[in-house]
Amino acid sequence: MNRKYQPLFLLAASIWLLTACAAEGSTDDVSELTWQEAKAEAQAMELRIASMIPSSVILSIDQHEKGGLFRCNDTQHTWTGTTIVTLTAGTSAEPLVKTVESKFRERGDFSVSTRRDIADAYEVQIASTSTAEGYIVGEGTPGTIWIDSWSPCFTLPDGVYPGGDF
Repeated sequence: MNRKYQPLFLLAASIWLLTACAAEGSTDDVSELTWQEAKAEAQAMELRIASMIPSSVILSIDQHEKGGLFRCNDTQHTWTGTTIVTLTAGTSAEPLVKTVESKFRERGDFSVSTRRDIADAYEVQIASTSTAEGYIVGEGTPGTIWIDSWSPCFTLPDGVYPGGDF
């Protein structure tokens, strides 16, 4: 994604997250997760998504170790993070993103929607049908695929400030 459009992408992703969380019913089924467990689940899925891309076209996978928190509701948060897959020269991201889309459509436990972002790059939005867990997969800067994630909701322990890096 062109760095010029990154703030708009983050705004769109935040709006999507808020919509997904607002549409979410009860989060009681995941309230027992710690933030560390929720983060680990989201990061594991980021890597599973990256593994859907043929290794022959991957130069590197950069999973950001730190992420942040967004509110799901008055008492719970979701961990957000990013993994960037750098592709070999000349590899088009769109067919690879469509492969990820196809694999998630086959699963049935995630709703899948697509769109073109502000830079006209193909993007797939993947949302759990039972929790606030979700992913956006699309072309980042030319030659990369970004995987943005949101974990299931969880309750922070008393006294833990939700700002900063997690």
